[in-house]
Amino acid sequence: MPLYDYEHIGSGCDAGRVFEWAQSINSPKLEKCPYCHSPVRKLVSLCNINTPKTNADLKNLGFTKLVKRDKGIYENVTATGKESKIWDKSKPETMPDFKSKISD
Repeated sequence: MPLYDYEHIGSGCDAGRVFEWAQSINSPKLEKCPYCHSPVRKLVSLCNINTPKTNADLKNLGFTKLVKRDKGIYENVTATGKESKIWDKSKPETMPDFKSKISD
């Protein structure tokens, strides 16, 4: 069951100014505190976003990761196919092929 954050509109109660409340996603939002019955408002809560952690994960998902190695020199650690492993800003032909990875 998801947890939702609510904040007392006035002063808080024993539950605190902000409290969590477990309820179904289909349940209507609380309008009154279940403890003291004073008015409350629903807050936008932080969510957990899982991101890939390895270069292989990024490569498999179609991302490009460039790691700075020297002034104007980057290593493309997710290079695929004919892409160059090194990108030199002064040499446009070594730029990663972003068009092959981006699609509508």
